Amino acid sequence: MTEKDFIPKPYTHEIKNGSHTWSSPSNIALVKYWGKKNNQIPANPSISFTLDACKTTTKLTYSEKTNSEDFSFDVFLEGEKKDDFKPKIETFFNRVEVYLPFLKHYHFVIETSNSFPHSSGIASSASGMSALALCLMSIEKSISEIKISEDYFMKKASFLARLGSGSACRSLEGDLIVWGKHDKIENTSDLFGVKYPFKVHDVFMYYQDTILLVDKGEKQVSSSVGHNLMHDHPFAKERFNQAHDNLSKLINVFKEGDLNSFIEIVESEALTLHAMMMTSLPYFILMKPNTLEIINRIWKFREKSGLHVCFTLDAGANVHVLYPKNEAEDTLEFIKNELVAYCQNGHYICDQIGFGAKKI
Repeated sequence: MTEKDFIPKPYTHEIKNGSHTWSSPSNIALVKYWGKKNNQIPANPSISFTLDACKTTTKLTYSEKTNSEDFSFDVFLEGEKKDDFKPKIETFFNRVEVYLPFLKHYHFVIETSNSFPHSSGIASSASGMSALALCLMSIEKSISEIKISEDYFMKKASFLARLGSGSACRSLEGDLIVWGKHDKIENTSDLFGVKYPFKVHDVFMYYQDTILLVDKGEKQVSSSVGHNLMHDHPFAKERFNQAHDNLSKLINVFKEGDLNSFIEIVESEALTLHAMMMTSLPYFILMKPNTLEIINRIWKFREKSGLHVCFTLDAGANVHVLYPKNEAEDTLEFIKNELVAYCQNGHYICDQIGFGAKKI
C-alpha cells in the first residue's frame, strides 16, 4: 500500500456529534528503530512486544462547528486541561488532515488517562497517539459511505499513529509487531506496523516485562532530537545493517524458542541504541549510574542462576527486565531483593505481552 491508499473518497454520511473511546498499550522494541527519514519513515525496521498493563485510554468527543478554517480541540489528562499538549496534537492534525479531511469540521474534546503515572518515565506517546488514531478512525468509519474493513481500519490507524509518534504504529495489535520494510518478512511496510507472520515458540507466550523506573524526570535530550542526529552519524550505515541482520536472526530464534540467542540479540540492540547516542555529535548519555548497576546485577544473576532474564532499554534510563513466564517466581524475587533498590522511590511496574488495543 502507498500513502494514496489512505486518502478517502468524499464522505456522504453526516454526523453532527458523537464520541468514541479506545484503550491502546505501550510497546517495547526488541530490535530498535533509531533514525528516521521525512514523514516519520524509519531508517531501519524494528520489532516489538506489545505490552498489556501499560496503556492509555482516550475518549474523543466531537461536535460539528460552522467555521472550518482551523483545527479546534481541547485536551485533558486525568481530568486536567493540558494546553501544553496542544502543539503536538496540532502538528499531528496538520500531518494527517489530507487523510482525515473531516478534522476541521468538528470541535474535539480529547480526554486521556494512563494506567501508569504520567511522571513515571514511561513514554506515553506510543499508547497515546495510537489510541487517538483509533478514535479518529472510528469517526471516519461512521461517516464513510464505503464499508471499511477491519484490516484497512487497523492499517490506516497504524499509519496515522506513526505520523504522531513513530513507535505508536506498533501499539495497535499484538503480540509481536514489525514496523519497517524487511526483505525476509512478508507484507512489512515503512508506513505502518504489521503482525509478525511466522511461527513463535510457546516460551514467548505471555513473556514478562518488569519495568524498573530508574529516573522519572524529563530526558535532557528528546527522542526526536536523537533520531535526527543519525543523519550524519559516522556509524549510521552499519547500525541500520545490524538492525536488518538482527531481525533476520530473530525469525529462527522465535521459531525454535532459542532464549540464549534471544538474550544476546535483545541486549546487544539495547546497548547499541545507547552507543549511537554516545557517539553522535553532539553526544549525550541517557543511562544513569543505577541503570548500569542494574545491568551488571542482571548479568551476575543470570550466570549464577541459569535463568533467562535479560534487559532492554528505551531511549532513557529505565530498564525493562524481560523473562519467560515459567521463570517468573524466581526472577521476581531477584528483582525485589536486588534491583528495586536502584529504582527511584522503589517504583517498578510488572507487565507482560499483550494483544493490542480495545474499543470501549
